[in-house]
Amino acid sequence: MAMRIPIVKGHAYGNDFLLASESAVRGVDPSVVARAMCSRHEGIGADGLLIYTLGSSSISMKLFNADGSPSEVSGNGIRCLASLAVRERPGTTQVTIDTPAGPKVLELRGRDGDTLTFRAAMGAPRDVRQVDLQAAGEQVRAVTLSVGNPQCVLLGGPLLETRLHKLGPALEHHPHFPNRTNVSFASVEAPERVRILIWERGVGPTQASGTGACGAAVAAASFGGALRDVEIVSPGGSQRVEWLDDGNIFLTGWARLVFEGTWFAD
Repeated sequence: MAMRIPIVKGHAYGNDFLLASESAVRGVDPSVVARAMCSRHEGIGADGLLIYTLGSSSISMKLFNADGSPSEVSGNGIRCLASLAVRERPGTTQVTIDTPAGPKVLELRGRDGDTLTFRAAMGAPRDVRQVDLQAAGEQVRAVTLSVGNPQCVLLGGPLLETRLHKLGPALEHHPHFPNRTNVSFASVEAPERVRILIWERGVGPTQASGTGACGAAVAAASFGGALRDVEIVSPGGSQRVEWLDDGNIFLTGWARLVFEGTWFAD
């Protein structure tokens, strides 16, 4: 039986997501739908699918990566969802999103046409440590941690696409990470600026990552000499990460809704 699923597409720094209401996808396998919709050549194309329910005081969400695997949270994805909430409820300046990694509160900080800037409370990082791993024939020292989802950060070394494509998939699927991991390659260019390349779990290379930016900021501040208030520069643009003295992380950046249409599914 054919289905018609209303879809809104948004992106933050080129990290793009499809947004579908829970009621619209009821009765279908979200992993299958995510793989079909997110396909760059045979679908709409995106890094992930966000399935949401707009409640009276908060939004609940489930995130599925482009390969159909579930994920706990996305820093850029929740900004896209917050942008939708602001559109649906004019005058909204604060949005609470209930994620599998806990509630995230986003404050609207600016608006430039259809581009909305939010400061999001991302919680405190956990289990920050350095580990030595063998991957793709190399011995690497990585910083591993959780920012709601698993992160693996390689500090130093050249930020090369060849290295990203060699080590990214090897580390994502490394036995050290039973649920796989996001991988960031980070270079501390100045105490207040860190540049990254990203290999996202279940997606591959992405233009930006909100949680990846948070993970890289914590790793760089802990082991790379960076400040706890830094600009994280990715191929898609710059986000601000503040790691406060109380341990909590705040992520500031923009998102934009760019498309609305209907997905035809069997």
